[in-house]
Amino acid sequence: MVNLRVGAVILALIGGSIFAVQSVRRFDGDARCALIPLPRNLQLGKGNFVLTPTASIEVDKRSGAVGELLASRLRRSTGYELPVRPLQNGVVPAGAIVLTTERVPAALGAEGYGLEVNAVAATIRANGESGFVYGMQTLLQLLPPRVFSPQRVTGVKWTIPCVLIQDQPRFLWRGFMLDVSRHFFSPAEVERVLDTMALHKLNIFHWHLTDDQGWRIEIKRYPRLTEVGAWRKRIGFNLDPGATSAYNAEGRYGGYYTQSDIREIMAYARVRGITVVPEIEMPGHSSAALAAQPEFSCSGGPYTTDMNEAVAPGVYCAGKEETFQFLENILAEVMELFPGGFIHIGGDEVCRSNWRNCSRCRARMAAEGLHGEADLQTYFVERIEKFIRSRGKRLVGWSEIQHVGLGQDAVLMDWIGGGVEAARTSHDIVMAPVDYCYLDFYQSKDRSREPPAAGAYLPVEKVYEFEPIPAGLDASAQAHVLGAQGNLWTEYVPSLAQAEYMAFPRLSALAEVVWSPKDSRDWRGFQRRWLVQEQRLDAMGVRYRR
Repeated sequence: MVNLRVGAVILALIGGSIFAVQSVRRFDGDARCALIPLPRNLQLGKGNFVLTPTASIEVDKRSGAVGELLASRLRRSTGYELPVRPLQNGVVPAGAIVLTTERVPAALGAEGYGLEVNAVAATIRANGESGFVYGMQTLLQLLPPRVFSPQRVTGVKWTIPCVLIQDQPRFLWRGFMLDVSRHFFSPAEVERVLDTMALHKLNIFHWHLTDDQGWRIEIKRYPRLTEVGAWRKRIGFNLDPGATSAYNAEGRYGGYYTQSDIREIMAYARVRGITVVPEIEMPGHSSAALAAQPEFSCSGGPYTTDMNEAVAPGVYCAGKEETFQFLENILAEVMELFPGGFIHIGGDEVCRSNWRNCSRCRARMAAEGLHGEADLQTYFVERIEKFIRSRGKRLVGWSEIQHVGLGQDAVLMDWIGGGVEAARTSHDIVMAPVDYCYLDFYQSKDRSREPPAAGAYLPVEKVYEFEPIPAGLDASAQAHVLGAQGNLWTEYVPSLAQAEYMAFPRLSALAEVVWSPKDSRDWRGFQRRWLVQEQRLDAMGVRYRR
C-alpha cells in the first residue's frame, strides 16, 4: 500500500534527479509523449508505470463518474475488469490509478489538471469533473495507441511513461460544429463524433440542427416539423444516392432526433466534458420549418426541403405576432433539452425581400418606427435575444448579427468579420473565420484526388497557423475572445466516413491551437506527433485523411 500524500511529496522531491525539466517542444520526437494537444508543462522521467489486471481505479466524490468512464474505456481494449473504489484516507494499492481533488492548485481552474505517473501509481488531480476528463484523455494518450480499440487487444504491455504534467486550456471555447441538416447523422454517429472531440479536449459541440434542407429535432408541440421538415425526396447536391443510407421505408431521405435521443446524447456528451450548443436557424435558412408550417411565412408558401425545386426564400414573417409565439414555443422546448448556457439562432444570410413585399412586415416597421428591412431584422433578433435571456441563456449568432441587434449578453460567432468590433464594445466572441476554420473546403489543390467539397482550399498547415486572437485588440478586448471552433458544413458530406475524412487531421491541428500555449506552436513537431495520433484514430476506426 502507498500513502498518496507521502508518495506525492517523494515524487516532488526526486523531481530534480529523475525528471528533466524541458520545454514541451523537446518531447515531439519521443513517441511516448506524442500528445495532441500539447500540455502546458510536461516533465518526462525515467521508467514506466505498468497497468496490470490487478489494478484498481481509486476515486473521491467528485471524480467517480470519470473513474467509471475510464474503467469502461480500459475494459474494452485491455479486457481488465478494473474496480472503481472510493479513495480511503489517501491510501491506495500499488499499481492503482487515482483521481483526486486533494492538493490541486487553485490556478488550474475548472478545466486544468495535474498528472503524476511513477512506477507505483498514476494520479490525476483536478478541481472538478472537466479537469478529470482531460487528465483521463492525456493518460489514455500516454498508453499504447491500441488502448483506443473498441475490442479487446492481446499481446500489448500497457505501459505509461513516468511524467509530471500540469495542464490547462488556453481558451474556454474549443469547438466543433457539425451540420446535420443537409445530411442526417444517426445518434450513434453523433456519439462517435463526441468521442473524437473528447480525445482532442474539445469541449463545445455546436449542433446545426435546422436549415433549409432539413429540420432534425422533435418538437412535441409542432409534430409537422419532423413529419414534413425532416425529409426530402432526394439526396440532392448532385451526390450519389448510394453515398448514404438515411432513407425511410417510403424512400424519403432524411431523419430526425427524438427528444429521447437528444437526452441520451446530452448525457453522453456531459460525462465527456462536452457542452452541446444547439442551432435553430432564424429568421432565414428556414425552408424546412416553413414547408411544415407555411403559415409563419410572409407569403404562405409553397416551401420545400428539396433544393431542386424553385421556391421562395425560407424566411419567417417578422410582421406576424404568431411567428414569435411559434419560435418562443420551439425555443422553450429546445432549452429544456439543452441545459448549457448558449442557444445559437444563426441569423446569417437573411433574404429580406420577402419583408419588403409583405403588408404585415411593413405594418410592423411603421408601428415600431423602423426605417427599413435591416431595422426589422434588428427588431427580430433583439426580441428573440430578450426571450432567450429571460430563460437564463445567452444567444449566439453568426457575423451578421453584429449589425442587426447584438445584445450585451449575446455572443458573436465571427465567420466573415465583426469579431474585432464586437470585442472592442465588450461583447464576447468566438472566432471561426472562413479562411481558417471551414473544414468543408478541399484539402488538396488537386481536386481530382479529393471527394466533392466546397470550392476553397484549406490545408492542415494553414489551420495550424491560425491565431484566434485578432490582431490589434488591446488586453481588455482580448478578454472577450472566448475561443474558436472548426465548422463542417455538409452539403457535400453525406456520411460519417466522409465527415471524419474532412475533419481530421485539420480538427486535430485546431484542437492544439485552442488548447496549447501559443508559444509552443511547432508545425514539424505536430507532424511527428500526428503519426502517433493516426495510430489512435486507426484503433478507433476513424477514417481520417492520410
